[in-house]
Amino acid sequence: VQLQAFGGGLVQPGGSLRLSCAISGLFLDYYTIGWFRQAPGKEREGVSCINYSDGGTYYADSVKGRFTISRDIDDNTVYLQINNLEPEDTGIYYCATHGGFCNRFKYEYDNWGRGTQVTVSS
Repeated sequence: VQLQAFGGGLVQPGGSLRLSCAISGLFLDYYTIGWFRQAPGKEREGVSCINYSDGGTYYADSVKGRFTISRDIDDNTVYLQINNLEPEDTGIYYCATHGGFCNRFKYEYDNWGRGTQVTVSS
């Protein structure tokens, strides 16, 4: 199983990014995918996930209304649309697989991809 997150960059506050998580070795209709981020000096935190079964989604309170997770089963890719970026969104964003339903607990996720850096700064 391989996951690769990409699409990060340097963005001004208020800007937008779309992150992608390209997955190989498994099928999205059998695995939940979560997005996590890790800011400098902080724990890795779950920001969003999408259920394998019904596409149901979860968002951390800090990102609700600004982040949108989606998936393309045919392309085996999960996306994270990030709008109205804030400096507090700065960090490395990772995607990971979970064999059950969405949750924000990183220790329950199995396969992790290399992250993509998001920097929000003016």
